[in-house]
Formats: sequence, C-alpha cells, structure tokens
Amino acid sequence: MFRALKTSALGMTAQQLNVDVIANNLANVNTTGFKKSTIEFQDLLYETLQAGGEVTQEGFEQPANVQVGLGNRPVSTFRSFTQGNISQTDNPLDVAINGKGFLQVLKPDGTVLYTRDGALKINASGNLVTNSGLRVFPEVTVSENAVRISIGQDGMVYAEYPGSAEAEELGQIELASFMNPAGLRAIGGNLYEATEASGEAISQIPGSEDIGLLVQGHLEKSNVDVAQEMIDLIVAQRAFEVNTKAIKTADEMLAMTNNLKR
Repeated sequence: MFRALKTSALGMTAQQLNVDVIANNLANVNTTGFKKSTIEFQDLLYETLQAGGEVTQEGFEQPANVQVGLGNRPVSTFRSFTQGNISQTDNPLDVAINGKGFLQVLKPDGTVLYTRDGALKINASGNLVTNSGLRVFPEVTVSENAVRISIGQDGMVYAEYPGSAEAEELGQIELASFMNPAGLRAIGGNLYEATEASGEAISQIPGSEDIGLLVQGHLEKSNVDVAQEMIDLIVAQRAFEVNTKAIKTADEMLAMTNNLKR
C-alpha cells in the first residue's frame, strides 16, 4: 500500500508538471516565433518480486517476472521547432524565417544568442536591433537619411536615399543552424543560447542548402495548436484525478487493514 501511495504521488507531480508546460504554451500562443514544448517522462526502476525462470514450490518453472513499477520521472522538455504560420505585417523591418535557421544577435558582452523573432528595429546609432535592443549579427547600420529599406530573401539589406537612383548595400543578414536545435537553452525574451547538446552554430547565407529564406514584411507566429493543447490539458487533468483516486483507494485499504485487530 505504501508503494501505491508513493507511485500515485509521483503520478500527480508528473501531471502537475505537464499542466505547467501546457499553460506556458497557451500563454505564448501570440508570442512571435515561439516554439511549443512537451514534457517527456520515463518509468522508474521496477521491483522484482519473483524472477522469471525460478522454480516454484509446486515444481513448475516461472514463465515470467513478477514486477511492480515505482512511478515515473521527468527526463526532458522537448521543444518543437516546426514552422509556424507566417503573417503579413507590412512593416519593412519585420522578417520571417521560412526554414530552420535562426537570426543571430549580440549581447553587450559580445555573446551571440539566437532567435526566431524577426521584429527588427533601428536604434539611435542606426543599427538593426531586436525588440530587446540586441544588435543583429553581423551588424547592419542604416544612415539616418535613408528613405526606404529592403531586405532580400538572401538576407542582403539595401537602402534608398534621396536623389540616388540605385539602392546601396548595407550588409548581409546571416542565419544560424544547429545539428540538434532541441538542445538549445531558452533564456526568455524569445532568445536561445547554444549548449553542448545543440552543437555549435553553423552560419550560412539565407537560401543556402535548407537553412531557409527571409520574408520581408512578415513575422512568424507561434506554432502552438490551441485545440491540441486544450485536449492535452483535459487528458492531464483526468490523469491527475485518477492518481488522486488511487491514493484514496490505497488509504482506505490501509484503514481496513488497521481495523482488522478490532
């Protein structure tokens, strides 16, 4: 009975974590470039009450093991980097990534971070930056008298100036890819940092191989499927409820056992 209590308690904890992840997905359904997560579990070690192959008192060979599971534990939070819907904004500084690549941005200390959020701005120094003020890497600088900025699918940035018939090249936006993007560490602000699990970033020009293309005047929406998240939420709630009933049942059986001596 005590084993059942502990196992059911672990089941309740697992479903609570599951609901926490689902709630975060739903909270970010309108977050630009957000990628949904799912929590993954493994069963714990099993207690073997009787090993298969042993000879019973009746002289028969036990054909299978008698094992009891001890619950589960969370092992990872898997982030799905499937493509989100691309929505038109008509803002010339907005760029959506149609592919697997990431924009590269610089922290003040020079560390490179990665994002799928292409809502870019121009700061007081003329640099292309994210909503958080992080500069796009490689850096692209726009003069204050530019009247029109265009960003090609290959990441080349052009600016038009008064009295000039030809657009001027300002720089090249590059994309980064990873061998295992699920290994990236989310740090908030629509940003990720590379880890040993993700591997090192591979910088490429948009359009190279299958890294993706840039779409100017568009943004990538979250890839959260609200209907599926609601279904998963209901399933998690029912699983939590069943585990509470298992605890109540085990407790009632213990109470019945204690009353045998009366």
